[in-house]
Amino acid sequence: MPKENFADVNGQHIFYSVHGAGKPLILLHGGIDPDSFGSNLAELAKGRQVIAVHLQGHGRTPDTDRPLRCETLSDDIAALISHLKLGKADVMGYSLGSRVALQTDIRHPDVVDRLVLVSGTMRRDGAYPEAVAAFNQLEANAAMLGGSVKASPLGQAYPVSIGRSCSARSVT
Repeated sequence: MPKENFADVNGQHIFYSVHGAGKPLILLHGGIDPDSFGSNLAELAKGRQVIAVHLQGHGRTPDTDRPLRCETLSDDIAALISHLKLGKADVMGYSLGSRVALQTDIRHPDVVDRLVLVSGTMRRDGAYPEAVAAFNQLEANAAMLGGSVKASPLGQAYPVSIGRSCSARSVT
């Protein structure tokens, strides 16, 4: 049974869950679903203490007026590692989470032991042009998309963060 909790760090109320025991592994989700690791989380937790974090404005971590940037999200992860008194932890990120994980290692190498990046781009021109175009349209289409997102299974699972983040702010 995972242990669920919130940590108040950097002015954020960050949700995290702890699974398994052993060397800590911080798990950072992609840009939409904070539970995107599915059954992989349970497999990882068989030999590790996996700490699955919901980033600002995702899942059970509320959005705030602070800009949504990989650099500030990485500062939150470093502060969480310190808050949990982990010393150094391995950090694994998928998609958006990979960009946050990379920034955590760059900005806070004292808290990262090993780094695992899955399906991440390091520059905007590293993404498919269609994906960049779609992200560029999110803010302009937020009012139209917001209702659909709120009514989706993801919106039903996390009504507070989805409702607040349906302004479709893009992460830079």
